[in-house]
Amino acid sequence: MHRISSLLAICLLLICLTTTSLAGDWPGKKSGWNGYDRFDFSVDDRPAYVVVPKEAAAGNPWVWRARFPGFHAEADILLLERGFHIAYINTDNMLGSERAMKHWDKFYDFMTERGLSSQVALEGVSRGGLFIYGWAARHPDRVACIYADTPVCDIKSWPKGAGNGVGSQGSWDVLLKEYGLTNEEAMKYDRNPIDLLKPIAKAKIPVLHIVSLNDKVVPPTENTFILAERYRKLGGSIEIMEVKAGTEKSQGHHFTHPDPQKVADFIAEHAAKQ
Repeated sequence: MHRISSLLAICLLLICLTTTSLAGDWPGKKSGWNGYDRFDFSVDDRPAYVVVPKEAAAGNPWVWRARFPGFHAEADILLLERGFHIAYINTDNMLGSERAMKHWDKFYDFMTERGLSSQVALEGVSRGGLFIYGWAARHPDRVACIYADTPVCDIKSWPKGAGNGVGSQGSWDVLLKEYGLTNEEAMKYDRNPIDLLKPIAKAKIPVLHIVSLNDKVVPPTENTFILAERYRKLGGSIEIMEVKAGTEKSQGHHFTHPDPQKVADFIAEHAAKQ
């Protein structure tokens, strides 16, 4: 019995050592990204990549970006300096649909099988909010924290533009096809980020949003502010960074990020301790 126990202990040690080493074993084409190595490859027939730190932090923490992965990347660079990996899979124009979520599940398996942490920090910009909240609601145990930048939290606001937002008819048409909904069904859709908060709050996942108060594309009053009120009522913790005004050219949707350090600190606090 003692010999069997010893053999099992050795096997477990070898598995742990193998898992740790895999975090530096990436396939695909190598290139540079802001002074760090980037590896491009394919997962589930979708383009994907990972940016690798000079030295991985304990536990191999990582950030998973949804949509527009190069936008407001200042915090990601700070996190790379702290030993985080930055990852992305291209499910563009799927708008957080069930098809996108299946690709995301495959990508998560791919990344964690190579030694990255079983809990990831999710980052979503604009329509990326549909992805991160959809996936977090499905797998709250796999999410360390959520950071969202001017996120879409209700499809009626964007892309439909049924409230005060400008909307996007082209994106609405794509969404109807991707979700398999009629216009009438989509207007009654109850799987928006604002509707999916119960399992996320139950898992006590910390959330940070940044919004522009004059955003006419994704108005915070129809998105983040509703989500925050509901999340707090469910016992969840959410902080909102408010920017007074985005650029006129972007209709208030884009702005210079006021505090990337705060974002990096938030993610590091919650994702690096896993």
